Amino acid sequence: MRRIIYWVHTSADGHIDGPNGEFDWASLGPDLDAYSQSLIDRCDVLLYGRAVWDMMASFWPHAESMSDDPHDLKFARIWRETPKLVVSRTLTDPGWDTRVIRDLDELAEAKRQPGRDILLTGGSELAAALTARGLIDEYHVAVHPVVLGGGKRLFAAPVERMPLRLAGSTPCDGRTVVLHYEPITDGGSA
Repeated sequence: MRRIIYWVHTSADGHIDGPNGEFDWASLGPDLDAYSQSLIDRCDVLLYGRAVWDMMASFWPHAESMSDDPHDLKFARIWRETPKLVVSRTLTDPGWDTRVIRDLDELAEAKRQPGRDILLTGGSELAAALTARGLIDEYHVAVHPVVLGGGKRLFAAPVERMPLRLAGSTPCDGRTVVLHYEPITDGGSA
């Protein structure tokens, strides 16, 4: 069965964006870029909630005209060529090789299909919903050295406590640490 991997950037105080929705604080150096690429290489589907989809769809189709950052230029091609799933009750005709998933049962079925892993990038509401359903298999959390003092929490209102096992930690570029967690199942192990 495919695994759903959650890849997210957070501030040291646990926010995925700033008080005004800003995401100008995450710094992507060569180590963090390589870590991100290693996750992308494991996957053949990108997964988004509606809010992150809107942000991605407004940038990646035309990234070359808006950025000359090497990461952006490399990922733009990957983004355009990789199939995508968007969980949304209202999105229609998203384009860009994208299938809209209307509910989490449909996503659970997609997870059972043959293929490589599925990469959920960013967002907190979809991650919280998937966590509550036990659908996320790995959490890769890049903790950046900044205190934002507000914004969306890393996990939007979890329903209950969920124990995680630290599967690894990777310092990147002398400033960011990626924490890799796996859920602990009822049997006590990930």
